[in-house]
Amino acid sequence: MTPPLRQGDLALLDTDVARRLLASTELARLAYVATDGTPRVLPMLFHWNGHEVVMSTFAGTAKIAALRARPAVAITIDRAGPPPEVLLVRGNAVVTDVDGVVPEYAAAQHRYYGEQGDAGVAELDRPGLKMARIAVRPEWAGTFDFQERFPGGTTPEEFARRGR
Repeated sequence: MTPPLRQGDLALLDTDVARRLLASTELARLAYVATDGTPRVLPMLFHWNGHEVVMSTFAGTAKIAALRARPAVAITIDRAGPPPEVLLVRGNAVVTDVDGVVPEYAAAQHRYYGEQGDAGVAELDRPGLKMARIAVRPEWAGTFDFQERFPGGTTPEEFARRGR
């Protein structure tokens, strides 16, 4: 029998739970440190391109400066269940200024909202639009499915005994 993958192993991105969440319309929660040194978590639409979790924002937002100053981030994508499913990713955000619509923003809008998302992107796509592409290439990945993988690396029996 092959030993289970350890939390942190990027091969976890190829597991069923990770693939489901990366293809889902659940929000990614981006955790970063603001320029004042305090933590922030923002729910964001995302697009997985097979190598990076890509999120977008409009030019001039406070998170752009914060991510450039301190690029280390954590991302959670989860589904409440039952049973809950959780994907955790850590890496460094790379922020790129884009004239016009970020392509992954358009792809995310389509995945989340279909034709309504496409219409919203078309309305935004005007001369002078400035956006920022926030790309995170995973350096660490973790999953919980509360059937085989539990927080703390415990077995189902150990997890059930917690708090007793």
